[in-house]
Amino acid sequence: MTRLMLTAPLPLTRDIVLIGGGHAHALVLRMWGMDPLPGARITVVNPGPVAPYTGMLPGAVAGHYTRDAMMIDLIRLARFAGARVVLDRACGIDRAAGQVVLTSGRRLRYDAASIDIGIASDLPDVPGYAEHGVAAKPLGTYAARWEAFVQSCGPAPQLVIIGAGVGGLELALASAHRLRAAGKTPRITLLERGAQALPGVSAGTRNTLIAALRDHGVQLLTGVSAAQVLADAVLLTDGQRLASDFTLSVAGARPQDWLRDTGLALTDGFVDVGPTLQTSDPAIFAAGDCAYLTHAPRPKAGVFAVREAPVLLHNLRAAVSGGALRGYAPQRDYLKLVSVGGKVAVADKFGLRSGGAWLWRLKDRIDAKFMAKFATYPAMPRPALPQPHAGGLAEAIGDKPMCGGCGAKVGAGALRAALGGLPVPQRADVLSGPGDDAALLRIGGQQQVITTDHLRSFCHDPALMARLAAVHALGDIWAMGADPQAALAQITLPRLSDALQADMLAEVMQAATAVFRAAGADVVGGHSSVGDELTVGFTVTGLLTGPARLKRGAQPGDAIVLTKPLGTGVVLAAEMALVQPRLELTGGLMLGEIWAACIASMERPLAPAAALLRTRAHAMTDVTGFGLAGHLWEMLEPSGLGAELSLAALPLLPGAEGLAAKGVASTLAPSNRAAVGWQVEGGAGPRFDLLLDPQTCGGLLACVPAGALEAVLAEMAQAGEMVVQIGWVTAGPGRIILD
Repeated sequence: MTRLMLTAPLPLTRDIVLIGGGHAHALVLRMWGMDPLPGARITVVNPGPVAPYTGMLPGAVAGHYTRDAMMIDLIRLARFAGARVVLDRACGIDRAAGQVVLTSGRRLRYDAASIDIGIASDLPDVPGYAEHGVAAKPLGTYAARWEAFVQSCGPAPQLVIIGAGVGGLELALASAHRLRAAGKTPRITLLERGAQALPGVSAGTRNTLIAALRDHGVQLLTGVSAAQVLADAVLLTDGQRLASDFTLSVAGARPQDWLRDTGLALTDGFVDVGPTLQTSDPAIFAAGDCAYLTHAPRPKAGVFAVREAPVLLHNLRAAVSGGALRGYAPQRDYLKLVSVGGKVAVADKFGLRSGGAWLWRLKDRIDAKFMAKFATYPAMPRPALPQPHAGGLAEAIGDKPMCGGCGAKVGAGALRAALGGLPVPQRADVLSGPGDDAALLRIGGQQQVITTDHLRSFCHDPALMARLAAVHALGDIWAMGADPQAALAQITLPRLSDALQADMLAEVMQAATAVFRAAGADVVGGHSSVGDELTVGFTVTGLLTGPARLKRGAQPGDAIVLTKPLGTGVVLAAEMALVQPRLELTGGLMLGEIWAACIASMERPLAPAAALLRTRAHAMTDVTGFGLAGHLWEMLEPSGLGAELSLAALPLLPGAEGLAAKGVASTLAPSNRAAVGWQVEGGAGPRFDLLLDPQTCGGLLACVPAGALEAVLAEMAQAGEMVVQIGWVTAGPGRIILD
């Protein structure tokens, strides 16, 4: 009988870092997810959680596509690829140390790295442009600014577009089409500093496209440049003044400035690469518009990045595994499909020209086929269970990934049963045992609190997990009204090579130390071990200068307030399961954007809110694994109190309600429902479900006297801290009643 042995994950031994979320890197990640290289960790660094696809930008500007249709969700893609995502921007490469330097100050080690950061089309040398102009690249910022302009501009908007290449012409025509479709009468001027617009296309194509400009009422000026950009006008080098409500630059391609300081060979600021896509440093590769093909120079076009991707993937794998490298030979010319405002396109290749609606449909199919690669990912087969196996094994494993963070906690029922048998403290200086957020100790004349907490990793970034675990552990200290004092780390690392082990441990400790020191505490040591996955935890002490704020102590008539939005469990579960949200339920937000907003909320420390609430609250706790309903019940049950909550008043993370409406839930949610759901009356639907959602790095839940509520709300607002009143404490019955 053949039996499948379930084995531990293989050690990681090499690091590949992808700098930028360009088209080539997006395709590399997708292909990596289909066939990862054992032992290699892959990381993608990008400023935002989504990245635009350039081919669909003119269609999006014209209104033919929604914003999400042209965006690649890098968070979902990285989850499929098993990649680490770092939402940051590269600003340098320390080649001697083998590290990518980020604007946050963080450094990422690499054995092989690749640069695919695109280009910029801004005009740093034109006075006033930085303050009043918009660059077509990077695309994400332009797309957002354009949508805002369309919604807010007057009936006769005036636009100046600088740069009359193919890109500038497409965007001028797209802008004219969109504004006219919105019932406006735009005046658009397209500027070209050369004597002739549209360099690089055939004469026939040029004539057709210039005719399209005339048909759309776009004025073309050649032989002129912008001398200065004002808030409401553009001054030209020939003395003309053009009124402008929206000034856009599509003027050529400008490399990112930090590349100059890498020591890599450059041509006009672009990174030189040879046939293998290696730079002058063989450990560093480059692709897409930021690269210059020394063996076969080509214009900047997305088609080359797409076709470079398979070669780049092969060579990155070879660089960290010792294989032979392949060469990339770009085609001599490529099919240029130029949108002309409406759903019509013009084609140009080898000097031949054609046009019509059928070409737009062809372009639409090509673009849709590319984007479909990042919409639905193939389900990778799960290992079959060994045969035979004990009863209940399949049910224990479940049918979806086990959540991390507080979603991986033991359920409330099992925990209560385990702790119920513990004896009361025997020492006089141990003032409280299990039941509150932290144990209360007396040392001489000083009261101290001590707590411990840890998080099972839910992402591949150790530094991020360390920051979140530190904030999460500190939550118990702040909830008790104490000031953080000292922390001991408990870290389980996955199996790694010696170099990666040292690097990961250093990343974890540096990230955590920054959080603790900002909170006024010191990291004084800890313990480490090796296991199957990363787990980060801390034991933290704090000092009290006044009475402890306990869970019990609420009084009838108290206002119930919350300092962070709910939904971390649902959002983290959705990201782990590669959920594709229904955008009509998430306010148009893609999963990566929802996840990034969730992480930003989780990283926010509770210290400022705790400092304001601890002198006002009758009772206080932090909302964590048992959800808001579970932790509120812990505050009410000992005194036989009840509560009235407003579901409508609950603050929720962006997109969380839409994900819950789709049926997404944490693996701990059923246990939370079983433990406390029967104590909740009224209400149903996704907002009710989010009451039971396990929170990681959740907010403070406090019961404050009604007379102090107005002052608390005002003080929190003045401090820039979120606080929402969600209900009232009642004298009974002992239930949580929803309206």
